[in-house]
Amino acid sequence: MTKYGYARVSSTDQDLTIQVEALRDAGCSIIREEKVSGTSRAGRQELETLLEFLHDGDTLVVTRIDRLARSIGDLQDIVRTLKQRGVALQATEQPIDTTTAAGKAFLDMLGVFAEFETNLRRERQLEGIAKAKAKGVYKGRKPSVDAERVKALRADGLGASQIARQLGIGRASVYRALEKR
Repeated sequence: MTKYGYARVSSTDQDLTIQVEALRDAGCSIIREEKVSGTSRAGRQELETLLEFLHDGDTLVVTRIDRLARSIGDLQDIVRTLKQRGVALQATEQPIDTTTAAGKAFLDMLGVFAEFETNLRRERQLEGIAKAKAKGVYKGRKPSVDAERVKALRADGLGASQIARQLGIGRASVYRALEKR
């Protein structure tokens, strides 16, 4: 029975050191790390590699359940996959035992709270953006395409494909710039 660790943080400027040390202390011989959002399984290649590699009798160890998933649906899918493969799940900071009814219920509750926290953070962010827009502070990102330059090239007789090549942008961006008044 081999213990495999999975460490995750949401952004590249965050540090994985504490998680990796806790996983080593828990007896993990192999630890996969990634810096990507946990709100979805999309783009989480290290997790997918682990899920494909784990075998009957292995144990997947995380520090907290929210490192594994921030969506109850994703968490349940991952737990189902682990169960089908005969793999145990442990969390170093939470008493997780997926072999008992109480353990499964506790795991689901933790998943619900992780998703709740993500939704609250998203709501606060949207509220902050709305306030900033109302004050005229938030304008969104700066346009990456110079609409006046696109219009000038069009006036010179160039087609959308030629303009796109010359400016290094997509044709759809050319059309959007031409639609702006």
